Amino acid sequence: MPGRSRPLPSFRFLFGLIALLILAQGCASSAPSTSPSRPRGKPAPASTTAPAPATRSAPTAPTTSAPAPGLVLPPSSAPIAVAPRDPFPVMLGIDVLESQGFAAVAGKRIGLLTHPAGVNRKGVSTIEVLRRAPNVKLAALFGPEHGIYGNEAAEILIPDRIDARTGLPVYSLYGRNRKPTKAMLKGLNALVIDLQDIGTRSYTYVSCMRYAMEACFEEGVEVIILDRPNPLGGLKVDGPPLDPQWLSYVGAFRVPYVHGLTIGELAHMAAAEPGVLAIAPEVRARGRLTIIPMRGWKRSMRWPETGLRWVPTSPMIPDFSSCMGYPMTGLGTYLGGFRHGVADRYPFRGVLHLKVRSEIVERELRALNLPGVAFRRVSSPNGQGEPATGIYVEVTDWDDWRPTELSFHLMRLACKLEPVNPFAAASRGMQQGFLRHMGSTEFFQDLITRGSRVDVGIWISRWEARNRVYQQQSKRHWLYP
Repeated sequence: MPGRSRPLPSFRFLFGLIALLILAQGCASSAPSTSPSRPRGKPAPASTTAPAPATRSAPTAPTTSAPAPGLVLPPSSAPIAVAPRDPFPVMLGIDVLESQGFAAVAGKRIGLLTHPAGVNRKGVSTIEVLRRAPNVKLAALFGPEHGIYGNEAAEILIPDRIDARTGLPVYSLYGRNRKPTKAMLKGLNALVIDLQDIGTRSYTYVSCMRYAMEACFEEGVEVIILDRPNPLGGLKVDGPPLDPQWLSYVGAFRVPYVHGLTIGELAHMAAAEPGVLAIAPEVRARGRLTIIPMRGWKRSMRWPETGLRWVPTSPMIPDFSSCMGYPMTGLGTYLGGFRHGVADRYPFRGVLHLKVRSEIVERELRALNLPGVAFRRVSSPNGQGEPATGIYVEVTDWDDWRPTELSFHLMRLACKLEPVNPFAAASRGMQQGFLRHMGSTEFFQDLITRGSRVDVGIWISRWEARNRVYQQQSKRHWLYP
């Protein structure tokens, strides 16, 4: 309302006063804005994010199944409605724990397995939240691949150390040990796990969680999972299941490549289903698992709908765009001449071939007519300042999009565009590494035998049929509608 610079004449004053009173009454009765604001926290990285999907239907969420008996779930396990004025539609497990007065960890000496994405909905590190928690003793930190601060390179072993910021011991679970040892767990009542997964099987944080569960169950230490969203939602399931012989640290669960579960639901599965954990049945039966579920999260939610700011989960997953790209191009660029990214931009969303011109790659990709995706040419300066050109993969329709489909077509195109079948020519070690990530021996043999003539569509259909069965069976571990 503009300010007045000089008095009104007396005959206009009364009418002006009445108008002001009417306007003031209208302002007082107006409802506050319910548009959620972005939470404050770590700034978004300077990288290209995915464009919003053009269309998306709202799938019907199935009814939540009851947890398996014997697992400890707090009373707030059912999601509750968040007040409209709350800028955060989703409360993470750490937020729920704090809202409950830290009851699940009160009076306990705890360890914490986490990384930089382990923050509350306001962006505060779970390390700091638990350090300040009343009646809680945070005694040790445990770090996965990339370390507790995310500054370690992929596949590089990390030593144990003392954390300069907190003075706490940091035990590396990506060094000499992949499982916590008896000495690491000594004196702990519980190990709290707060890791942000990306919904894809070969991402190692869920493997780290599984191995930690095994060690804790063996040593009589309680496991407390602070649950977090699956960024791809809880309804998208895609790609090949994992053959049992390829179980490893990049495939610790026999689930489809895009599995559709939260890290808490995977923990629920591990504790409830025989044979998931590599421990004796009687040890699993007496293991203690507490899951602190989220509030407000639904299976139909993708990350942008949670209201949460993305914190890079690893150096090559700086944003939600790369999280979507990981299953689209990761497997397809493992062997052969295809690479993901263009120079140092578009991780897992850009595609190029080391020896084939981009216009040829673009033509081949467009000819696939894949549902839910489109392609456009992009360029970025390389280390010498020269333009590098590649193809950016757009997701145009979320419901039609099959996250892993492009990767398998890239494998077939590698056989077509390269003089030698790169999968047949790869060393035995590289072949086994590929299979540990991809999971299907039958497809790999077909790819070696038929090369560019492999029928990717038939394999996609076979996996879809198996994944429908998997998704129906996995409902008994769902914690959210």
